[in-house]
Amino acid sequence: MKTFIPKVDSANRKWFVVDLDGAILGRSAIKVANTLRGKNKPIFTPHMDTGDHVIAINARGLRVTGNNKPKQLKYYRYSGYPSGLRETTFEQMMQKRPEDVFMNAVRRMLPKNRLGRKVLKKLHVYADGKHPHVAQKPEELKLNR
Repeated sequence: MKTFIPKVDSANRKWFVVDLDGAILGRSAIKVANTLRGKNKPIFTPHMDTGDHVIAINARGLRVTGNNKPKQLKYYRYSGYPSGLRETTFEQMMQKRPEDVFMNAVRRMLPKNRLGRKVLKKLHVYADGKHPHVAQKPEELKLNR
């Protein structure tokens, strides 16, 4: 018996739009990461990119559960120099760059290799409700709320 290897055509990839207004960060990131990888399809293959494109709008409306979590959740970046470690809270990141909050959450759920980097390029995140991908005719991806 031969192993089935799917033929992935980039023209057959679907486009989905997700409204993140009022959505919980982790739960919505799981749904989007699975759609990007193609885990929701019967032709899913772990070593291939079988997923679809996802447009995430209204990233400014994301929330986290818990009263103290917006102050306790930290994001770190390191410049490479001594004393170059910078930390930012979730509240500050949501004010400055809400797109990066969701992008980081999804990126950390993908494989840490060249396949993960390729898959992440199919995610398009916008802070407000406008996006320039109307020509792709995206379908709505429902989040379980």
